[in-house]
Amino acid sequence: MQDLTMDAIAHELHTSRSSVSRLLSHARATGLVDIQIRSPLDAPSRLELLIQERFHITAHVVPVPDHATDVDRLERVALSVARILGQFFDSNMVMGIAWGSTMNAISRHVTPKQTHGSQIIQLNGAGNMRTTGLSYASEILGRFGYAFGAHVHQFPVPAFFDSPATKQALWRERSVSRLLEMQARMDVALFGLGSPFSEVPSHVYAGGYLEEPDYASLSRSGVVGDVATIFYRADGSTDGIPLNTRGTGPDFDVLRRTPRRLCVVSGAAKLPSLRGALKAELITDLFVDESTARALVASA
Repeated sequence: MQDLTMDAIAHELHTSRSSVSRLLSHARATGLVDIQIRSPLDAPSRLELLIQERFHITAHVVPVPDHATDVDRLERVALSVARILGQFFDSNMVMGIAWGSTMNAISRHVTPKQTHGSQIIQLNGAGNMRTTGLSYASEILGRFGYAFGAHVHQFPVPAFFDSPATKQALWRERSVSRLLEMQARMDVALFGLGSPFSEVPSHVYAGGYLEEPDYASLSRSGVVGDVATIFYRADGSTDGIPLNTRGTGPDFDVLRRTPRRLCVVSGAAKLPSLRGALKAELITDLFVDESTARALVASA
């Protein structure tokens, strides 16, 4: 902060230049030092302004080469989110997280930030006919909890109930209603967008959660994506989609009441899902790769 060279710092600390370099690397890894670049000539910066003007949200555009694969694109966007997530989450706050491929990628890179009294709540169930989903979801949420020193609350229900009546009955149970109440008072929601079109399959589409009749039903309903296993159409509507009566994610009204809603998107294949989520007014902060951001602005 004082514009000292590494040689000067080494002299003051009575150590070597290589030790200073290692200390700086450690400081970046632990979140003590944060390096950001804000160039007025930067293309992502212009895209961020355009997205803000057209959609009235805050955009964080991540530079990624156009030739990058969707896998590499996801990793780069996830890394960018993980490094600044601590700016949105602090002590005595509640953050809801929707498990999935995107959250899994972010969780592997979260920069540690110690908080107190903070809590992380799972937004939707993860069980299906093959697995309880507890180990998959707990591993993801556990990484976030460890990074922030937060207490993690799992949501031990299926991703989809067989019957809407079963869901309604369980929702009345006090142990479950406690978790639903916690979701209703979240300060931050962190989620990706499920899409049947992406090169990196959304976990809900690739993990055995849906059967052929479910896909047929989603197609008839004109579904373009989901947030935490709640499906929506291109206009952002969710009404009349049969699978939503069995899904375990929070109603969109609950999400809209959350002050900060961080949506992470990578890959142009998710563009229809992103447009629908914007129509539904689910997003306050968008993290997106540069080419997808350009496509979004061009289609607006």
